[in-house]
Amino acid sequence: MDERLVPVPLERLKETFGNELELVAEEGGLEKFVIMAEFQLGPYVYAALQSAAMKKEQEVELFRVILSDSGEPQLETIEDDEEWELAAEAYDDLLFAGEEMP
Repeated sequence: MDERLVPVPLERLKETFGNELELVAEEGGLEKFVIMAEFQLGPYVYAALQSAAMKKEQEVELFRVILSDSGEPQLETIEDDEEWELAAEAYDDLLFAGEEMP
C-alpha cells in the first residue's frame, strides 16, 4: 500500500527573512525571490521560491530547507529527481488544497 505523504505548511523562512530573500544568481549577482510556500514532507522541509522572471512563466524553484548549527534556516539544491518530483507534487497539493482535482 502506497501512502501518500501530506505536506504540512510552515513559516520558518518568512519568520527569519520576511516574504522575500536574495540568493546569489548563476552570474554572481543577487536575485530576489518571493517565498511562495514552505512545507514539511515526511522528515524533510522544502521551500518554493519565485523570482520576477519565474512569475511570468508561473514557475517556482524548489529547495530543501536545513537548519544551520545556529538554528537559522538555509537552502540546499534538491539533486535527486525523485525527491524533487515528490516536493513538486506536495507543492501542487498545497496550491490546490480544497479544490476538486480533475
